[in-house]
Amino acid sequence: MKKVLSFDIDQTLNVAKTPITEEIAELLTKCLNHFEICPISGQKFDQFLIQIVNPMLDYANVTEEQLSHLHLFVAQGTQYYKYNPSGAGYDEKNWERVYNYPLTDEQVEKITKAIEESAKELGFWEEDKLKPGDEIIENRLSQVTFSALGQKAGTEEKYAWDPDCKKREKIVALCKEKAPEFQYEIGGTTSINAITPGMNKEFGMTKLLEYLKVKKEDVLYFGDMTQPGGNDYPVVKMGFDTITVRSHEDTAFALRGILNVL
Repeated sequence: MKKVLSFDIDQTLNVAKTPITEEIAELLTKCLNHFEICPISGQKFDQFLIQIVNPMLDYANVTEEQLSHLHLFVAQGTQYYKYNPSGAGYDEKNWERVYNYPLTDEQVEKITKAIEESAKELGFWEEDKLKPGDEIIENRLSQVTFSALGQKAGTEEKYAWDPDCKKREKIVALCKEKAPEFQYEIGGTTSINAITPGMNKEFGMTKLLEYLKVKKEDVLYFGDMTQPGGNDYPVVKMGFDTITVRSHEDTAFALRGILNVL
């Protein structure tokens, strides 16, 4: 029997950049009674709380004890947060950052320049479509993320921007010419994550095994970008048992099946 269920977030647990549904919140909360649950994504810590933790609190009344089995592997697992129960009820301050492997200021500057120049040269820099206070390129400490329409754009707009990943593939190809020392991965609906080589989900999943003290065969991974070049592909290459999903509905179907046989 598996000990750990690990998940990509966007398009696996939710509609991109939106909170998980009530059904997913309830299923994940039930799973916390039987498994260590480990979301791993290019998102920043605050988004993990907004998209996963808060809905579990609102919809499923997740307890502190259950949350102690929820492990947040942020920025492709280059940052790891765990919850330390206080016994006094949920408090966001009880999330502990266990480790962080940040980029240097020089690396952030070089990646940012390469992405911006590439997107502009290709005609894919759409700053005029940003909502107030939003940004296209974001420093997430251990990675730099390009979100073509920003974080606040509507779901339908994001889905329509690059459904076949062809725009982002062109941006990535040009970035590799401008700053070849970095690694670029396509994720979500409009995103590209830029990292130092090896600091992708392979790094995160290796740390997961180390910190949770489990073996590869103890883990089941769910992701939607498992094809070569996708940000879930490093997990596939490592040999983890993987379920490829197209949406959070697929994930819900699989989780219902797992819970039904326990």
